[in-house]
Amino acid sequence: VQLQASGGGLVQPGGSLRLSCVASGFTLDRPAVGWFRQAPGKELEAVSCLSTNNDITHYPDFVKGRFTISTDKAKNTIYLQMNDLKPEDTAIYYCATELGLSSSYALCHRRPRTWGQGTQVTVSS
Repeated sequence: VQLQASGGGLVQPGGSLRLSCVASGFTLDRPAVGWFRQAPGKELEAVSCLSTNNDITHYPDFVKGRFTISTDKAKNTIYLQMNDLKPEDTAIYYCATELGLSSSYALCHRRPRTWGQGTQVTVSS
């Protein structure tokens, strides 16, 4: 089971970015998947989670309306579309999953067992 994240970069405040995470070793039809982030000196936090068996999503309040998690099951890929980015969104972003866990809410409220390698997102003018 592996996750490979990509798509990070430097973007100006108010801009958009889409992160991708290619999954291998499992299919996106049962487990919950999610995106987490960690900024320097701050705790790891969940930003978006999705239940792949019913497409139920969970977002914390600080990204609602700005971030959207989705999957392309044909490509076995998880996406995070981030709009209206703010400097406080600067962090390393990780995709994650836990096989056997299907609830998006549960995934966002625990430390998943399987992680991608992280991709840096910097929001700055």
